Amino acid sequence: MSSPSSPRIAIIGAGPAGLMAAEVLAQAGHAVSVYDAMPSVGRKFLLAGVGGMNITHSEALAPFLGRYAEREADIAALLADFSPEALREWIHGLGIATFVGSSGRVFPTDMKAAPLLRAWLHRLRTAGVQLQVRHRWLGWTTEGELRFATPEGEVAVRADATVLALGGASWPRLGSDGQWQTLLAERGVDIAPLKPANCGFEVNWSQHLREKFAGAPLKTVALRFRAANGQSEYKAGEFVISEQGVEGSLIYAFAARLREQIAEAGSAYIEVDLLPQHSAERVLAEVSHPRGARSLSSHLQSRLGLSGVKSALLYECLSKPALQDPAQLAAAIKALPIRLQRPRPLAEAISTAGGVRFEALDAGLMLRALPGVFCAGEMLDWEAPTGGYLLTACFASGRAAGQGVLRWLATA
Repeated sequence: MSSPSSPRIAIIGAGPAGLMAAEVLAQAGHAVSVYDAMPSVGRKFLLAGVGGMNITHSEALAPFLGRYAEREADIAALLADFSPEALREWIHGLGIATFVGSSGRVFPTDMKAAPLLRAWLHRLRTAGVQLQVRHRWLGWTTEGELRFATPEGEVAVRADATVLALGGASWPRLGSDGQWQTLLAERGVDIAPLKPANCGFEVNWSQHLREKFAGAPLKTVALRFRAANGQSEYKAGEFVISEQGVEGSLIYAFAARLREQIAEAGSAYIEVDLLPQHSAERVLAEVSHPRGARSLSSHLQSRLGLSGVKSALLYECLSKPALQDPAQLAAAIKALPIRLQRPRPLAEAISTAGGVRFEALDAGLMLRALPGVFCAGEMLDWEAPTGGYLLTACFASGRAAGQGVLRWLATA
């Protein structure tokens, strides 16, 4: 618990990063208040757990870190102190057991976020952390106090140190609307433009495909992405045909590269292997088999098991002559090209790319332009695919920011 003489620390943003920073600081004996614009805390965290709370991933650290692409070194510095395994142990300390799923993803045993959040909030309150909801941050007063809009009007708060954990701009209805960009840019903070990450992409589907197959999952498929430099990557998984285009975990795994290629070239192509379990030679042999009086659809279903949305995609993407040419049809079954026009809007994305550049921060995640102000979580300039990587980095950055505050207070 804090003493009356303890420095007062404000955490703005009550997601995983902000709450982790609060825990570090409260355990060190400081007076900590957490402010959030929403009526309750952890809203995006709770929504992310609706389909199963994927907290982290069990893969080895080297490939784990590789998921952060060009920010691998920056995230590695954070995870050096709070690894995925350390995160699991921390969750166990809250009385929540975890297990590793068949994909290597790590989940609480009940698959839910709410019990974890309840146990965590109880521990934070016991440590003296004050939670202030319906407090929207507006910046600073001329005297350097924090400004908040509340239902009772604007209030000003003095803080000896501040941690900003304001999220990106995805799912703004849950509180992360990105409005902090202007407030920090006005203070000279270097910010990379926010972009959608782990997002769907638009495809110019026919009306027939939209009406018949929007929402249909493509299971047991694989996707190949070819970069402009000729390099390609092939990955198995599944995704969904949406009314606007494509979305789902397999699409999200390539989202960053697809987004950048669209920005450079105006569009991007993916190649979908509709039958990754069959070799190209077998597919060609089956397609070339005489079909007699049967329709092409019946032939593909009987010889290869192709039906439903997979069959519909062939008719959607191939010309009539190509459908009747066994070589072209077989090639398309193994590598069906689909043109992606643009990412879906940022507000629909699962997460955000861009944000406060690491170059604008010191090793303790303090803003070089604003001594005593620290940043953590999704508002930092990094991105990663789904699979537990997002939450792991948010937790680790919150812990790092809290420790950065402790070091700064000890020397300031």
